[in-house]
Amino acid sequence: MGGGFERFCGVRLGHLQHVRRVVVKLGTGILTDSQKRPDQVQLAQLVAQVAGLRAAGTEVVMVTSGAVGAGMGVLGFDRRPKHLADLQACAAVGQSRLMALYEGLFRHYNQGVAQVLLTHEDLSDQTRHVNARNTLLTLLKRGVVPIINENDAVSVTELKFGDNDRLSALVASLLPADLLVILTTADGLIEGYGTPAARRLSVVKEIGQSVEAMAGGTTSVTAVGGMRTKIDAGKIVVRSGIPMVIAPGRRFDVLARILAGEDEGTLFTARAGRLPGRKRWIAFFHRAAGHLVVDEGASRAICDEGRSLLASGVVGVEGDFEAGSVLAIRDKSGREIARGLGRVNSVSLRKPSGRGELAVHRDDLVIL
Repeated sequence: MGGGFERFCGVRLGHLQHVRRVVVKLGTGILTDSQKRPDQVQLAQLVAQVAGLRAAGTEVVMVTSGAVGAGMGVLGFDRRPKHLADLQACAAVGQSRLMALYEGLFRHYNQGVAQVLLTHEDLSDQTRHVNARNTLLTLLKRGVVPIINENDAVSVTELKFGDNDRLSALVASLLPADLLVILTTADGLIEGYGTPAARRLSVVKEIGQSVEAMAGGTTSVTAVGGMRTKIDAGKIVVRSGIPMVIAPGRRFDVLARILAGEDEGTLFTARAGRLPGRKRWIAFFHRAAGHLVVDEGASRAICDEGRSLLASGVVGVEGDFEAGSVLAIRDKSGREIARGLGRVNSVSLRKPSGRGELAVHRDDLVIL
């Protein structure tokens, strides 16, 4: 057992010893009590950990859940509301209360904080994307801890647990960070969940089908769908060239242990090389305007040979889109293999006369 522990710690140190900027995502399950209200003792110990990292010279960005829970009591809800308008009202009230708690706790460490509320459009629009990144980098340069949440009060989609997993991955990719840590109620990714042979995986080197299958193994109320969204977040950061750790958020020294390379939680190792910022923006910050299905020859050409996608290799076009739209590219089995900026619109791609056109140039193409 000792040899295995040393081996895993060696792998971890190799990926974590040069971390200078970390995004820490705090899930609802570790921020709230049994009534889904803010757990102030727990908040205090998490803030103490972040302040400790800052004192050691590590830049920290926090992505926090908990706004809805913080607003429920004020508005008289005993249970998390189901209707979107009620959820948004709770978020609007709760966000200010949550920030007040954070600000008061960080004040004990003479640590400044800043609230940053983001929407999907803030990160998908190129100009706003760059502005958001510059704002965060300026705050970090000034020694401030940005505390980020989705702008739930104006969100047009249903609020659901797990949204901030994706947001934290996008923030890590936006900066970029050196590490994403998702703190949750679980010890990490569990193989054989619910069986006598259940065990925590220390290191995951590739997010394949077997790993994805493990993500369904949770029955926790606060983690319904939670591990699934964390694996999806892992796909984003790992492909961006950033490692991720899923770890238990109620351990008082978990962040220091992770950065020290100790066997805590599950480490998802990053792919070699970091995607350039523009390609990260193409790959992860958009809802695809359309889908292209490609034949085996086209799949091989773009994935293995680094070539552009020609219209002649497209065997299916889904959706209506204009040139310049972000498109998801799938093989015949339905697996998404790439994303890219289309050079032509959907009408042209559907015309037999357009088969010789360039569909996506390799400079605008990201293999997933």
